[in-house]
Formats: sequence, structure tokens, C-alpha cells
Amino acid sequence: MAKLLTLGTLLALPLPSLSHAQQSTPVEVDSVVMEPLTQTQPVIGRFVARQSGTVASRVSGGVTHMMVDVGDRVSKGEIIAIIDLQKMTLLRDAAKATAEHAQAEEQAAQARLTRRQNELNRIEGILESAAYSVARHEDAIQNLAEAEAFKAAAAAKVATTQAHLMLSEGDRLNSKVRAPYDGLIRARHTEVGSYVQTGSGVVDMLNNTDIEVEVYVPSNRVAGLDPGTVIQVRPLGGPEISAIVRGVGAEENSASRTRLVRFTPVFDGPAPYGVGESVDALLPLGVPRQIVTVHKDAVLKRQGISLVYVVSEDNTAQIRPIELGDATAARFEVLSGLAPGETVVVRGNERLRPGQSIRIGIPEVESDDAGSDE
Repeated sequence: MAKLLTLGTLLALPLPSLSHAQQSTPVEVDSVVMEPLTQTQPVIGRFVARQSGTVASRVSGGVTHMMVDVGDRVSKGEIIAIIDLQKMTLLRDAAKATAEHAQAEEQAAQARLTRRQNELNRIEGILESAAYSVARHEDAIQNLAEAEAFKAAAAAKVATTQAHLMLSEGDRLNSKVRAPYDGLIRARHTEVGSYVQTGSGVVDMLNNTDIEVEVYVPSNRVAGLDPGTVIQVRPLGGPEISAIVRGVGAEENSASRTRLVRFTPVFDGPAPYGVGESVDALLPLGVPRQIVTVHKDAVLKRQGISLVYVVSEDNTAQIRPIELGDATAARFEVLSGLAPGETVVVRGNERLRPGQSIRIGIPEVESDDAGSDE
């Protein structure tokens, strides 16, 4: 319960002179509000890139050009290195010539098939004639079957050579190593003149524009961090920003009793922080509760009692004792003495007298502090 002040106690407090109290005094005011209180526990984490790793070569060959250096920013699709493009182009041209030769053979096989089919049709057209020969008929049937087999073999060869042509064209395209996403070059693993195998690393990249917050959260705090939950994170030396839970790891670290949680920070523009920078995740300790709060500047301390000046309907300042709870940012929790919606004086209150007429404005800066005896 708040400490109750008797009328005699209030009159005994050190107050301004009566003549000053009768004047209309300019003050600044603030409202008493109801707001949620969430207690949090900071847990250290770090910014990590969602995309990072080694960009590997998809072909074997000599490195003829390196187009980037460490620290360069590249865009998705930009050429990073070139690996024996001339050789890959010659192999593609050879595969193309082979494919064209196979197509020509298929056309010849089709012409043979057509001729054999016509021969069989002519023989079958004179079945009732004296010129009909059973042996010639049987030979025509066999010749047609042979032509069909040649045609099928030629078609298979065309399919094979077309596949080789596509692979050769793919190798020619892949001889230009391109950035798979926007990012920065972290390291180079080869140089001009070196020979790389398929799968060899060319450069290391990371996307520093798409970053997350990685935190190893104590297992007993993970239950309230469902995907989509919004918390506040505080980068080192920066303001608090919102972050949304993207995913929670399923495996617990047996040594630290923690689980990995990834948060997506909400930035107004490009991410102003680097990968690996420290950040505190403010994890909620419990369910938020609604509390009545008053601005810290409205509270006066006199003889160990918390007082505020409440603005009445007739624009006079009425002093009132209150009981305070926990601090939250620039405000105090009010346990008793104030109700949401009331207006209190936050500036100019040090020289007010109970019942003094006030007007809302910017008070003059006082040279002394008469509001506290602590």
C-alpha cells in the first residue's frame, strides 16, 4: 500500500512561496497509460549469413581468367572466373559436328526404309499376276525389316550425339564460373594458370545482405519461441530491433543444455551489421501482463515518499502520493494512486504548489533542483 500523506504532512513539505503559487505556471505533461510489461533475459548471439560457402568449378581445366578479388561485391550471375573456355568451345563444336553427321545418317536410313517399303508395295500389288515371285516377295519383306533396323539405329545415334552436344554446351557454359547469389568474395582458392578439377573450390562467398540472428537458447526457454514469435534483439552499440523466430533446432547440446534458434531481424533498409557481430536476444521470461505506468520525470521524492502532480479539470496541479513498482524503460509501474488516462506534470513540477494554476507549455529551465531530497 502507498504511504498515506495527511494534510499536515503535505503542508510541511518544502514548497514555493504563495505568491508564486497563485501565478499560472507553464508545464509539460504526460498521460498515465496501461501497457504490457514483458520481463526479458538477454542471451548473447551473433549475426550469420543465410547463404555462404565455396563456389566450385563444374569442369576440369586450366584457369585462364580470375575476374574478382577478396572483398569484391558481386551480383548473382556475374562471372567470377573462366576455365579453359577455348577448349570447351572446341569440344562443343566437335560434338555438334558429330550430331550433324548422325542426323545425316538418320536421313539416309529413312530414305532406305522408304525405298524398301515401296519395293514391297509393288510386289504385293502383283500378287495375282504371272510375274509375281514368292522369293522376291520374301526378300522384300526381309529388306524392309533390315531398313527399319538401320533407321532405329540411326535414330539412337542421333539421340546419343545430341546428348553429348548438350553436355558439351553445358561444359562450355560452366567454364564461366558465375556467382550463385549476391554477396562478397571472402577468399580465392586458385589463380590464373592453375589447373582445377571438377568440384575444386574457386572462391568463398557470403551473402551479407540476407542475415539472421543465431542464438543458442537455454532449453527451458525454448518452449515460448514458436516460429513467428517476435522478440527484441540488441546489437552491440546499436538500438533494439525486432526479430522473428524462423526456426528452432531439434537437437540439444548436452554440454550447455541449449538449442539453436534462428531469428530473422527486421531492418528498415540494408542490414547495417556485419556477419559475426555480437547481438543480445532479449528472451521473454514469462507471459506479458498489463500494468499502469507513469513517466519517470513525473515522480518527485520528498521524505521518502513518491509524489506526482495530477492535472485536474480546472487546470490546477493537485499533488498525490503513489506507490511504484518496477521500472520499465523511461517509466515506472504504478501499483496504486493513479489510473490510466490521468494527466501528470513531467516538467516544471519541481516548483509547483498544490492547487496552483498551470498552463501547458515549455517551462523555463530552472538552475536548481528543488524536487528531491535524496
